[in-house]
Amino acid sequence: MHSGWGALVAVSNLAGSFEVLERRRVAVTSIGTPGMNQPYHFAANLALPEAEKFIGNCFATSKNLALTAVRDIVSGLRARQYRVVGSAILLASGRPQPPLAKILASHAAIHAAEGEFFRDIFSNACQDLALAVTGFRERDLDASFHASFGKAATKLKHQILTLGRSLGPPWTADQKTAALAAVLVLANRKH
Repeated sequence: MHSGWGALVAVSNLAGSFEVLERRRVAVTSIGTPGMNQPYHFAANLALPEAEKFIGNCFATSKNLALTAVRDIVSGLRARQYRVVGSAILLASGRPQPPLAKILASHAAIHAAEGEFFRDIFSNACQDLALAVTGFRERDLDASFHASFGKAATKLKHQILTLGRSLGPPWTADQKTAALAAVLVLANRKH
């Protein structure tokens, strides 16, 4: 996730062979709405009641955009006869957020809150569509991958990271990381 957008990758596993079914950049802010890409930065210049209202409105708008995008992708996958079994969200450190007044008083806290804001938007959208959401701390993704796949992890990870050769561009670091998390969801799901 980034400010205002995220990389979404859908992966299938057929008999141990992973395939990228869908990849796209999903925008979750309205073009032309001041402050939506960085709502906490914008809210720092408002009085606390107005800041709360602004952030709440941004969340509702962004969640609706995410919900529409995820619903369209899930519907398209189902129309192609795929069963969507879950979703992955890459997490940051996982520290609890302080109250809004403390967030707005610290530039570092503003950045952390915006990261959580956009992760929460996608997580809520997936939950609204009854998709199980699995969170992976981004810095622990490699360790989780190796724990799930053991000796095969290095070869499988290389396969996923080099899919861009067959898929064609773009195959960005965001998409690669999203694909690794998606593969983990498939590997760890209950049958």
